[in-house]
Amino acid sequence: MKPFRQRLISTWASLGPGYLPFADVTTPDLSLGRLLRLSLFQVTVGMTLVLLVGTLNRVMIVECGVPASLVAFMVALPVLFAPFRALIGYRSDTHRCELGWRRVPFIWKGTLWQFGGFAIMPFAILVLAGKGQADTAPVWIGQSSAALAFLMVGAGAHTVQTAGLALATDLTPSESHPKVVGLMYVMLLLGMMASALIFGAALADFSPGRLVQVIQGAAVVTVTLNAIAMWKQETRRPPRGAAAPAADPSFAESWAQFCTGEDTVRRLVIVGLGTMAFAMADVLLEPFGGQVLGWSVSATTRLTALFAFGGVVGFWTASVLLGRGGDAYRLTRNAALVGLPAFALVILAAPYGLSSAFLVGNFLIGFGAALFGHATLTATMTRAPAGQAGLALGAWGAVQATAAGVAMALSGALRDIVNASVHAAGTLQGMAADAAGYVTVYAIEIVLLLVTVAATVPLIRRTAGRRLATAPEPLSAGEPADRLG
Repeated sequence: MKPFRQRLISTWASLGPGYLPFADVTTPDLSLGRLLRLSLFQVTVGMTLVLLVGTLNRVMIVECGVPASLVAFMVALPVLFAPFRALIGYRSDTHRCELGWRRVPFIWKGTLWQFGGFAIMPFAILVLAGKGQADTAPVWIGQSSAALAFLMVGAGAHTVQTAGLALATDLTPSESHPKVVGLMYVMLLLGMMASALIFGAALADFSPGRLVQVIQGAAVVTVTLNAIAMWKQETRRPPRGAAAPAADPSFAESWAQFCTGEDTVRRLVIVGLGTMAFAMADVLLEPFGGQVLGWSVSATTRLTALFAFGGVVGFWTASVLLGRGGDAYRLTRNAALVGLPAFALVILAAPYGLSSAFLVGNFLIGFGAALFGHATLTATMTRAPAGQAGLALGAWGAVQATAAGVAMALSGALRDIVNASVHAAGTLQGMAADAAGYVTVYAIEIVLLLVTVAATVPLIRRTAGRRLATAPEPLSAGEPADRLG
């Protein structure tokens, strides 16, 4: 019995690294428990995304009657802070404080911004919608306060995520950075799944009071989890008594050095195109389920959990493929190809009311978006100059978040414009007038995905050529097999 148990244990140990792509991330100085605790900041970011992009946009459009274009503008407001992610990453690379931290101060400041935005957000939404005793308040008060709340939450989430990911890369060896980034984003999606299910259950019986409780509860959870994530993670190196440090390069100099890398601009353009292609649907999937398919708030909120589950599977798949030496550019192209049938299924659900096609399409959108995000971020990280992990992550995050924000704002405006133009006719190609705007946006996303696929072709060819050039020559007949040493 004992030999059998030993063989079983050794079998499990050998299977672990192959089927658990993050099993070999840890080191003697960084346990898996500590790494998972650090990843709690991604859970709070995921919870923020579910509230902004999922639950609140559905509630504001359907239950509160706020125009989709205004909601899309509010949800896209955090994009105003997104371009500063590269600057935040640079500052966290070079920051020096008396306590000896670089990343932690930025994570804490971002947490406070998130908490402040969540604290005022539910009341701002109720004033904006004119609910209850807020129906006599001036319109500009609701609009300005809601805009401020969304901007604060977005700025905090951008700051926390940029500095947190940079801290995670600081704590692990360079060869493990892609896997660490993958693990962090899996935790982001797990946080999205859990919070979507919790928010869906809490808002099953929607009321303004319940909305206040849910959002302010999210504020408390954000502070708590981020504090736990930061606790004793970054090594303190106080500058007191030390020699004056060498002057750091300016942000412009660091950015110029980063951009000198091969195909850096093209990679960032691909990130922007692909992100727009996948993100335009984010603000419309739940309203589509509510208006076109007639689903409840609880049912449409669970769509975010399904989307996140597809993302978890996508990140796991990407980690396995890249861990085996797969080409990040080829995986980027394949991710865009996955999105083509995904949006086609969502479009098919409109005229025929096919809930099953809509669910499968929603899963595939999450799967493809995760493949795309992991592949492009890995390509960016592996080519980051030494000591610029924060800047590299910030550059990727700035382009990704900016493209996502622009895509969401554009999708809401297009949806309203198209619906208004066809509403008098009542139908469009056999579909209800309310579905016309949604279908138009999904068709544009298919076009953007095709452009993204075309943009990856030169990178794939160049990478393939480089691998062929560095491949060892085949052995000739009769040549000793140990020629290569």
